[in-house]
Order: sequence, then C-alpha cells, then structure tokens
Amino acid sequence: MKPSEKTAQVTLVGAGPGSKDLITIGGLRALRNADAVLYDALVDLRLLEEVSDSIPKIYVGKRCGEHSLTQEEINSLLVAYAFSHGHVVRLKGGDPFVFGRSSEEIAHLESMGIPVKVIPGVSSAIAVPSGQGIPMTKRGVASSFWVMTATKRDGSFSEDLELAAKSLATLVILMGVRRITEIARKIGHYRGGLTPIALIQNGAMSNESCIVGTLNDVHSLFTSVDTSKPGVIVVGDVVCEHPSFFEEEVWRVLHSAI
Repeated sequence: MKPSEKTAQVTLVGAGPGSKDLITIGGLRALRNADAVLYDALVDLRLLEEVSDSIPKIYVGKRCGEHSLTQEEINSLLVAYAFSHGHVVRLKGGDPFVFGRSSEEIAHLESMGIPVKVIPGVSSAIAVPSGQGIPMTKRGVASSFWVMTATKRDGSFSEDLELAAKSLATLVILMGVRRITEIARKIGHYRGGLTPIALIQNGAMSNESCIVGTLNDVHSLFTSVDTSKPGVIVVGDVVCEHPSFFEEEVWRVLHSAI
C-alpha cells in the first residue's frame, strides 16, 4: 500500500526506562507496525532496529539545554508524517503521561482529525529505584509516594516539593539533578539530616550508577556527579533498603573520625 493510501494515525508508545527490554509487548508490536517513528532522547536506540531501514526515524528529543525542536514543531511533524505516511509511532522514554507532554500532542493531533492511541510504558520513577532494590512503599516505613519534578517552568521550586517533604511519604524527584543540593536543603527544613537519599543515573542501562547517603551528606556525595545526565532522586527511609546503604554510611562515619 502506498503511503498516501494509508490512514493517518498516531500511537504514543512508552519505551520504558533505559534498556530496550523494558518496553511492553504492545509497544513493541506498535513499533514494528509503524510507517514512521518520532523518538525521544532517553529511548534505547536499539529499539529502532525493530523497524525497517526504509521507515523514517526522526529524532525529536529534548535534553537540558539541547532541544532539537520545540513542542510546536514536534506537533506539526506528527501531523505531517501521519498524513504523508500513515501510522506514526511517537516513542517516548518511560511512560508517555509522566512529564511527557503527551496531552498537548494528543490535543493537537485530534484537532486535526487524527486518531491517537496510547500504549503505557514502565515509568522510570518506579522501575529505576526498584532495580536498585529501593521500594516505593514498605509496611511500617512508607505507605505512599510522591512523584514530582523539582521545579516549575519559571525555575522556582514546585509547591508540591514542600508539601511532600512535610509528609511521611517517599519522594521521587525527576529532572532535579542539577539542583540536588538545593533540593536536599529544602527537604531538610522538614525532615532530619539523617533522612536517606539516593541518586540513580543511567537507570536500567549497563552503566547505571547509584549513590546513597543522607541529606547531611549531599555536599560531599554529589560533587562529582555529571549534572548534564538525568537521574532519579529518591528521598525517604525506603532508601535504607538499598544493599549498600548501611555499609557506605558506616564507612563515611569511620572515615570522618580518622
């Protein structure tokens, strides 16, 4: 069938975090049936090998300080490729509805008469800490968790950060690596300095790293962190479940006493 004879449609697919193995069966099936793919920065590029070489694959990723296209330009590309090629897969890292601006894309596509399907993905907010042995909840420790971005569009801290810090919930903060010291200080106003914190970068990839400590340790812990790379910040007593938490804390206490 010629591209012009195909029905315009878009599927928003969550690729999951890091490894290509974390995409869902439904997401992989949609990807293999795509006539064009628009993919984000945090998508495992090996997933593109699931698509024929003849299929257009357009990078539309956004990273800190490196936006290839504006959201409006991405919206226009989705419409253009849907009308010219047929089935377009919009491949997003994690889950499409967790800070993915999917609602904006859906609204624009539907206003142009293009049907949209959403295939959820595994969110980095839960999967990445889980891969390090850090649960979101634990009986007698934490009965809920907040997932948030640290800052708003104008760069100020979200009110939710303060509200969550005042609670007993686990805090999961995305897109906050560059301001992790400020975040720790703000949370420390409401929780003790011995509150555990973890920073996980390159989640679910072969070069994944995880630093654990307490809010008191933030200044020394994260001095060598590459702030150009995204990460998942977890704050709360559940971080104690990380296999090396107590071992590293004991080492730091002994080292400071020498």
